[in-house]
Amino acid sequence: MIELTTADIASITGGRVTATADPGASVAGVATDSRECADGWLFVAKPGEFSDGHHFIDRAFAAGAVLALAERETLDPHGHVHPAVVVDDAVIAMGALAAHIVDLLRSGGTEVVGITGSAGKTTTKDLLSAILQTAGPTVAPIGSYNGEVGVPLTVFGATAETRYLVIEMGATGIGHITYLTDMVKPGTGVVLCVGTAHAGEFGGVENIARAKGELVEALPVHGTAILNLDDPRVAAMASRTQATVLGFTMDDGGTEAAVSASDIVVGPDGCPEFTLTLPGGGSHRIRSGLIGRHHVANMLGAAAAAHALGIDGETIAATLQGRGPASRWRMERTERADGVSIINDAYNANPESMRAALRTLAELGLANEQGTARRTWAVIGEMLELGADSIHEHDLVGRLAVRLNIKKLVVVGRGAKAAHNSAVLEGSWGDEAYYVDTPDEAEQLLRDQLEPGDIVLFKSSNSSGLRHLGDRVAAHNAPGTSATTTAAGSEDAR
Repeated sequence: MIELTTADIASITGGRVTATADPGASVAGVATDSRECADGWLFVAKPGEFSDGHHFIDRAFAAGAVLALAERETLDPHGHVHPAVVVDDAVIAMGALAAHIVDLLRSGGTEVVGITGSAGKTTTKDLLSAILQTAGPTVAPIGSYNGEVGVPLTVFGATAETRYLVIEMGATGIGHITYLTDMVKPGTGVVLCVGTAHAGEFGGVENIARAKGELVEALPVHGTAILNLDDPRVAAMASRTQATVLGFTMDDGGTEAAVSASDIVVGPDGCPEFTLTLPGGGSHRIRSGLIGRHHVANMLGAAAAAHALGIDGETIAATLQGRGPASRWRMERTERADGVSIINDAYNANPESMRAALRTLAELGLANEQGTARRTWAVIGEMLELGADSIHEHDLVGRLAVRLNIKKLVVVGRGAKAAHNSAVLEGSWGDEAYYVDTPDEAEQLLRDQLEPGDIVLFKSSNSSGLRHLGDRVAAHNAPGTSATTTAAGSEDAR
């Protein structure tokens, strides 16, 4: 972390230093979770939806924190005021600190990249950071740190040696991305897609497009906007930026100005292979370790951003070659010893990513070269934040599962029940489509019915909890056996 003293923090945030705080003390890191604090750290006592960080200040100091960023004075067990900088809003103060640090980093030559889109942000972030690591120290978010708290926490992980700072940007309303771009001032911005995630909160897909485009509007004239030309709403953002536009496309024809993928094939393991072409010539055949054709777009977005930052084509291709997931619950594959395959893609879900996951499952179930087909199971939960479109979108998912000839559909939770209803209406009944209220019921159903050779997809929004169900089912094996996971961060996942 860039060194800041108590006095610096108070000056940057406009806060008041308590009498017990040492103005000259430096902080070595920042945490919003008292369990993550270490010696010399700043603890941000952030009020939350279900808990108040002020209640955990004692724990943070016990873990080594030397200062709190708080919205009110608090007392330790001995009745003494905790050393703190007191501010009106701890989250806004975090943003002010992050903006100050980014200004220092940029003056030292750090390149800042912003990534947004309705789907694929985390995978693209992981791919791009892996490429950039080959050229210099790179800092990228942990998991999906992409909001008003996660972005500052990512920034706090940077040091004066950081050459590339990759920022994932999420939004649930107009102006959210502008808040983040004002904070980190990206020079390169990647927009992956405009989908219907959070449509209920935004008030429609056009407002989602408006919000995602805030990233390219913030880019400087000497910056680069990386746009998905296969998404008309994203392609239209070219008119909203003063930066140079570099597009990417999965269209075999492509354009000279675009990063493109051609001759795309998907292997029996679900991993795509394609020819990557970069502007100015140079083609590279890449076989991905990611599961699903839809990940080609994410790889193109990462390749285009790396190209814009001056990384050569050979390095880009070599880094993408065979690379799998680096973050959990994103098409994470586990091979159980009993022959059952688990695909856990239940970190998040929207209609677009749900359709892509179902199509990938259908492809994985097709007969292989030996003529052996696999029985496919789709275990789906609710897609949240769809507003008035929720019933309609879940209805479409159930129908698609039947039309793709998914052999078994298990719908979990009342919010997703329309998917079961539509599957039955589409002609899937009896032991082909099931509805259960809870993940525990789904787990028992699967324990009773899974057979060697089956392949099971888990897909839902994060809060629906199916990612944990997927973990439990993946870990269930006969006594004395074990599973092999293509896990985030493992060498096998590269």
